[in-house]
Amino acid sequence: MINGAIEALLAVTLVASFAVLVSPDRYAAKLATALSLLPLAGSLVLWSGFEPAGNALVDGESAIGYMSQVEWFDLGGITLQWFVGVDGVAMPLVVLTTVLTTLALVSAWTPISERQSQFYGLVLFLEASLLGVFTALDFFVWFVFWEAVLVPMYLLIGVWGGPRRKYAAIKMFVYTNVASLVLFIGFVALVFGLGDSIGTFGLPEITQALRSGVAPDGLPGVGADALKLFAFLAMFVGFAVKVPVVPVHTWLPDAHVEAPTPVSVLLAGVLLKMGTYALLRFNFTMLPDIATDLAVPIAVFAVVSVIYGAMLALAQTDLKRIVAYSSVSSMGYVILGLVAYTTIGVSGATFQMISHGLISGLMFMAVGVIYNVTHTRMVSDMSGMADKMPVTVGIFVAGAFGYMGLPLMSGFAAEFFVFVGSFQSTVLPSAPMFTGAAMFGIVIVAGYLLLAMQKTLFGEFRLDTDYEVERAAFHDVAPLFVLLLLVIALGVFPDLFMEMIETAIEPVASIGGGA
Repeated sequence: MINGAIEALLAVTLVASFAVLVSPDRYAAKLATALSLLPLAGSLVLWSGFEPAGNALVDGESAIGYMSQVEWFDLGGITLQWFVGVDGVAMPLVVLTTVLTTLALVSAWTPISERQSQFYGLVLFLEASLLGVFTALDFFVWFVFWEAVLVPMYLLIGVWGGPRRKYAAIKMFVYTNVASLVLFIGFVALVFGLGDSIGTFGLPEITQALRSGVAPDGLPGVGADALKLFAFLAMFVGFAVKVPVVPVHTWLPDAHVEAPTPVSVLLAGVLLKMGTYALLRFNFTMLPDIATDLAVPIAVFAVVSVIYGAMLALAQTDLKRIVAYSSVSSMGYVILGLVAYTTIGVSGATFQMISHGLISGLMFMAVGVIYNVTHTRMVSDMSGMADKMPVTVGIFVAGAFGYMGLPLMSGFAAEFFVFVGSFQSTVLPSAPMFTGAAMFGIVIVAGYLLLAMQKTLFGEFRLDTDYEVERAAFHDVAPLFVLLLLVIALGVFPDLFMEMIETAIEPVASIGGGA
């Protein structure tokens, strides 16, 4: 069975990547941006024609949009297959990926001046790999795309990054690659423990087998319950590194600080969502009984990530590092919403993935535009930037208020859904206590953002560099404006995505025993 829509989306993106890689440097930036409009338009067409009908893993084929499934060959009793499709969880992330990629490419026009064809080609290859992660419904296919993401990201940081780019790139690669090995072991152990009850690595087949009461036979020396617990923990650790969750978060600030601005946009806006998306798909959908048994420790990790990430951001003096640590804090809200196992809580966690992708992309781009002009990101090196760059600073301030949860912006809607859902949770003991502790993180977020803005953006102008400050070019500001409009649009009309998300999340909340 071949629908072909997703294959066309992936193929167009890959062809665009290779076309840019072989193009002359002087044409690469404009060519890459123009070609990125094709997958962007394709994703919007898919979104406009998508009819939400449930969860792809829980409800199977009836809930999968644009599905393609073709068998390849048998390997050790398991049939490997090409299996792709989307539901209400994956579709918004596909759109987010294509939107942010195009805007990131535009934001690269000013800072990227060397080896441009290679840079822009790798960004498009990264986009294709990300689209594969969000559309694959067979573990083998999904894992190939999951690992493929590391290659362009390693090169983009290691070649075009800052002074410590090699250290940051290697640290990112080692952390995430080891995490991939751990999650691979956990998942494969679970699959082989299920024995003859399944015949493929298809995620819907595995989920439905577990849901129907098929228990793993276990492995030599490991019982069925112990195997499920081991698989859950292994996958949780592997995905937690990608999110990242405290204490396995230390690779992220280094990667952000050294990465070029467009790469930071995609790293925070999309790559971190790979981890939370995988946690939802694998841990919280496939093994809800283990997730509910471990609800308290998972909620503790969530709240610690919220508070500790915000406190670390409060202590930073580099604008980029401040935004990087705020991502750790924001991803804690996603984990809290997932473990609540209420429809609005898990839906809010998914909505937060989209919202944070837009807001973090906006913040990193704004910091990048300021850096392009001042050649510094240190809070102590500048003040009064609002007088010199009023448009950029205005959008930066608006994005910061979106991060703080200003009403009628997507950040408010996402956090409201998460807090209401987690407060109502029936599977998380002391849910109001965890919710209240997480809500305190908003106070810290407001503290470090307001403090950073007061020092750098307002007051008397001062710049401790020899560069003359001029207003940013139109192509630098335009992506910021587009992202701000999208943040406001989702805040005013959350049902642009929330309705399809809830349709896909309701079956997950039901099997998890939530309200």
